[in-house]
Parts: sequence; structure tokens; C-alpha cells
Amino acid sequence: MSLSLLTVNVGAPSVDRAHRQLRWLAARPEDVLVLTETKATAGSELLAKAFATAGYSVTFPEHAHGELGVMIVSKLPTTLDPVGAALDYLPARAAGVVIDTDEGPLRIVGAYVPSRDSTLEKTERKKTWIDQFNKALDGTASDIPRLLLGDLNVLEPGHQPAHRGQFAQFEYSFYTGLTDQHGLVDLFRHLHPELVEHSWARRPELGYRYDHAHGSQVLVERLTACAYVHETREVLPDGTRLTDHSGLAVRLALSANRTLITSDPATAVDAQDEPEPTLF
Repeated sequence: MSLSLLTVNVGAPSVDRAHRQLRWLAARPEDVLVLTETKATAGSELLAKAFATAGYSVTFPEHAHGELGVMIVSKLPTTLDPVGAALDYLPARAAGVVIDTDEGPLRIVGAYVPSRDSTLEKTERKKTWIDQFNKALDGTASDIPRLLLGDLNVLEPGHQPAHRGQFAQFEYSFYTGLTDQHGLVDLFRHLHPELVEHSWARRPELGYRYDHAHGSQVLVERLTACAYVHETREVLPDGTRLTDHSGLAVRLALSANRTLITSDPATAVDAQDEPEPTLF
């Protein structure tokens, strides 16, 4: 048996794109989905409602108007992890759940780190969020293994291409601090020390590995796979894409103690859209 997870940036989808994403996500084999760049709009709410109606556990923090965040969807029973309540700045950008496995509880944290531009306002916003998120991770630290997944909007110091001058030291320090301060290992880099992969690209030759999975050392010992899923960025016959980010799939040699009884969420949302029968 194994435990599988997938993180993907859904790009604050419209209702139409959310329907397409829902069909793709519903067909995926992973037990837990960490969806980033969600928003308090009809597209993200459609995803949350469809999965919840189909019996999944859905953790979708309240998003302030116009703000972005995270949603965690699980085929496994969950309880809330304390990290979400510990974050008091742009709190929708992090969420956590705990699941039970054959080796004890596992903490799963999803994060969507703010992006920035060259303005002082956006830079300070990102820096403040990172500082507060680090405090939330420290303040909720425990002996329970923790798995962090999401779009972190930061690069590793040795990233190829280097994108020199685009990132500040505090951004690189956040990435290295996940290991040095919080004891979380970059799972993709652990399995693929030299492989160059990108999860977002303005142009094919200018890619960025923004989407990450970091885990406690005990999870490294259970890690069997960690790979990017690029089909989400592929152009479809109608000229659209599911999203502009690749997904990242993780597999661990762990087993869930219990699974939920779920149905097809795509079918569930279709049923909601059907008109009420007319009585004569």
C-alpha cells in the first residue's frame, strides 16, 4: 500500500475552467490534492462544493475578497492541523490537515506564497507573509511528521537557469530555511539531485521550479516517488490549458488507516446543475 498526494496551482479558475479541472482531478489516483491559487469566486467554490458533495474531506479556508489561497481535498478522513489558525497574516494562503496512517498521524500543510514585483509594497507583503508563516511553522512544531506542498513562489539557490537578480536573499533564505530551520527536506531534489525541471515558464527556455514538496526526515525514508506532472500545462485542442503550472505528485510507503466513501465529483456537480423536476 502507498499514500499519494498531488499539488497543483489551479490559477483562480473561471467556472468553465473549473469544470475542466474537476474532470481531470477526479480522474487522478492521488489520495490528497493540495490546490493553490484558489479564490473566493464561483470557479474555486465549484471545486470545493463538487468534492464535498461527492464525499471528500474539503478544507477551504475563508478567503478575503480578492485574496488568494489554498484548498485541500482528501479521500481520507482529516482533522484540522493547527498551522492554519496560527497564521494571522493572509491566512487563506496556508491550510493544514492531519490524516491517520499505519505509522501514526501525518500532518499535511498546503501553502501558496505571495508573488511579488519590484514595488516596495509587494516585496514587503511577501516578506511579511514568509516571516509569519515561519513563525506559524515554529509555533506548531511537534514530533508528528509534516509534509508541506504548494506553490512557494521561490527558487532553490542553485536553480537552472539562475534568473539572476529576480529574487532577493530573503526568498532564497525561505527555501533553505525550510530545511535548516524546520527540518523539511526538498523531496524532489532528494530523489533527483541533478535533474532540471520547471513547473512554470514564461517561455520554454525560461522556466521556474516554483511548486515544491518538503517533508520531515522520517518521510524521506518512506519516499518512493516525487515527479512533476506536466500535462496540466499542455495546450488542449481548443487552445486552452487546465492551468499554467505543472502539478507535483508525491508517493510515500505509508497506508491510510481509513478511506472515505466517495463518488465521482464531476458527476456530483453535474447533478447539482440539473433543474428540479416539474410536478404536475
